[in-house]
Amino acid sequence: MTDTTRSWGEALSLYTRPRVLAMLFLGFSAGLPLLLVFGTLSAWLRTAGVDRSTIGHVSWVALLYGLKFVWAPLVDRLDLPLLTRWLGHRRSWMLLAQLGVIAGLCLMAVQDPGSGLALLIWAALLVAFASATQDISIDAWRIEAVSVDWQGAMAATYQIGYRLGMILAGAGALYLAEYRSWSFAYTGMAVAMVVGVLTTLLIPEPERQVSEETWRREQRVVDFLEHSDHWPAWARELVAWLLGAVVCPFVDFFARNGRLALVILAFIGLFRLSDITMGVMANPFYIDLGFTLTQIANVSKVFGVVMTMLGAALGGVLVARYGVMRILLLAAVLVALTNLVFAGLASQGPDVGLLVLVISGDNLSGGMAGSAFIAYLSGLTNRAYTATQYALFSSLMLLPAKFLGGFSGDVADALGYELFFIYAAVLGLPAIALVIYLMRVHRRRAGLPSDHP
Repeated sequence: MTDTTRSWGEALSLYTRPRVLAMLFLGFSAGLPLLLVFGTLSAWLRTAGVDRSTIGHVSWVALLYGLKFVWAPLVDRLDLPLLTRWLGHRRSWMLLAQLGVIAGLCLMAVQDPGSGLALLIWAALLVAFASATQDISIDAWRIEAVSVDWQGAMAATYQIGYRLGMILAGAGALYLAEYRSWSFAYTGMAVAMVVGVLTTLLIPEPERQVSEETWRREQRVVDFLEHSDHWPAWARELVAWLLGAVVCPFVDFFARNGRLALVILAFIGLFRLSDITMGVMANPFYIDLGFTLTQIANVSKVFGVVMTMLGAALGGVLVARYGVMRILLLAAVLVALTNLVFAGLASQGPDVGLLVLVISGDNLSGGMAGSAFIAYLSGLTNRAYTATQYALFSSLMLLPAKFLGGFSGDVADALGYELFFIYAAVLGLPAIALVIYLMRVHRRRAGLPSDHP
C-alpha cells in the first residue's frame, strides 16, 4: 500500500467520475438495512417496553455482518442460474441480496415485539443475512471497478450514500413510527430498497484482474489435483473449488504480509470496538435521558448523519491528499475522544443544544474514520479474491465489536451511563497503538525515517 500525495484539485476531481458517483446509490442501499436491525430496532423494542439487557442481546442479530466471510467464497466463485448470465457475477449477487432484504423487512413489518419477539428476531436475521451478502457483493464491485488510488473517493461517496440510507432508516423510520406505526415504517423501508435494485440494473459489470503471482499460486492447486487422478471426478472438482475459493484467499494474504499479517488482523478487529460498543446504547441513552423520538430523529438521525457525510467527504479528500495511514491515526484518536464527551452529556438533562454539539463531533470523526478505514481495507485485498478477502477484513472489523456490544446493556446497567461511555472510550486505545506501529513499519519498508510525516 502506498500513501501517494495529490493536489487538492486532483483529489476533489475524483468525485465527478461516474463509478464514484454510483457508489452513492449503492451506499444508500447498503446503509438502509443496518439501523433497521440495530439502532432503530433498539428504539422500537425500548418503546415496546423491552428491557435494556434484552435489547443488548437482540443486537447480536448484527453479528451476521461479522460472519459474512463464512459465505463470501460462494459470492466470489459461485454463479447464480440465469441471473449471472443476465447481469454478470457481481451484479447478480447484489440483486439477489437486495430482494432478500426487501422480503425480510416486509416480514418484520407484520410482527409485534410484545407478542412475537422471536418471530421479529427471525425476520431481522433474514434482513441481516441478506444485507451482509449485499455488502460482500458491493464491496467486491467497488474494489474491482476502479484502481486503488480511487478507493478513498469511492469510500467517501459510499459512506455518504450509506448515511443517507441511515437517515431514512433512522430519522425516517422514527418519524413514521411516531405519526403512523412501526409496521408502516418498516414497510416504507422495504419500498426504499428499490433504489438499490435500480442501481444494480444500471451499473456495468467490472473486469477482474489477476496477478501473475496469483496465477502461479492457483497453478499449484492444479498440479496437486493432477497427482490425484485416482479420486472420483466430483471429489477433484469439489477439492479444487474449496482450495481456490476458501484456502487460496487466506494463503495469499499471509504470503504477501508475512508475520505482519497478524498485526494487521488485530488492528482490523480492534478499530471499531469503541464506537460500535457506544452505538448499541445510543438510542436507549437518548430515550432514558428524556429526549423525545422527534428530538432524537432531528438531531441524531438527520443532523448527525449529515455531519457524518461531511466527515466522510472530508476523509476521502484527506486520504487522497495525505495518504491513508495518517488519517487513520487522526480518526482513531478523535473517535475515542468523542466518546468521552458523551460521558459529560450523561450528567446533564435533555439539553438539545448540548446534544447537537456532542453528536457533531462524534459523527464528524466517525465519517472520517469510515472513509480512511474502507480505503485501508481495500488496499489490502488481492483482486483475484476480492469478495472473500474484503469480507474477511470487514467481518473481523465487526465481529469482536458486535459481540462485545451485545453486553453494552449489562455494562450500562452495572456502571451507569457516565462510566459506560468512559469504558467505551478506553476500548479505542489498542487501535491507536496498533495504527502507530503499522505506520512505523510502513515507513521502514518504504525506506523513510521514523519521524517522516
